[in-house]
Amino acid sequence: MSDAAVPPSYEELAVLVVQLREELAAARERIVVLEGQVVDLTARLGKNSANSSRPPSSDGLAKPAPKSLRGKSGRGPGRPKGQKGITLRQVADPDHRVEHRPHGPCAGCGADLAGAVVAGIERRQVFDLPERIGLEVTEHQVLTCRCACGRSEKASGPEGVRAPVQYGPRLAAAGVYLMHGQFLSKDRTATALADLFDASVAPFYGRGAESPAGALFGWSVPAAGR
Repeated sequence: MSDAAVPPSYEELAVLVVQLREELAAARERIVVLEGQVVDLTARLGKNSANSSRPPSSDGLAKPAPKSLRGKSGRGPGRPKGQKGITLRQVADPDHRVEHRPHGPCAGCGADLAGAVVAGIERRQVFDLPERIGLEVTEHQVLTCRCACGRSEKASGPEGVRAPVQYGPRLAAAGVYLMHGQFLSKDRTATALADLFDASVAPFYGRGAESPAGALFGWSVPAAGR
């Protein structure tokens, strides 16, 4: 019979039991210590500037979410009831048409698709501003004609056009809208006109600046509101 098959003696079993009891007692003491540390750490993590004397800067990522001071308006989400919606729809006659043809060989037979017959068109329309929204210049030529009797007569120029160079009523209307409709200052309105329409307008602070158009152009525009 081998040594591994010999059962332990009573004395050996008694010594093993004593060792196991000592190890179990030590483990229980360690468990008590660890449980105390868990309780302490949990309490520390639960503290913030709202429930302790800690400053708000110490909250870190655990900082509570700010509460909105705005009261409830009573309105539900989405468009207000009764307000009409706006749906963008395709038009029959667009300003520009750009054709996109398939390129490369046919995936079925490998033939070139450059001269292939069009079998269908899928229309996709993009509504956008033109690449450049700039000023257009209209020259009014006021003619002087001489009668057979020798007298010369000069035509009357268009209403509101008195200077050799000036801005027109539509630009003035845009400036008035920005100032009084969007509450921009004179300087910001002049900047917006320059950025949007490439119109170099200097704010005017002299006589006549009390009128909307005069504040931007230095003169009144009778047709600005038409």
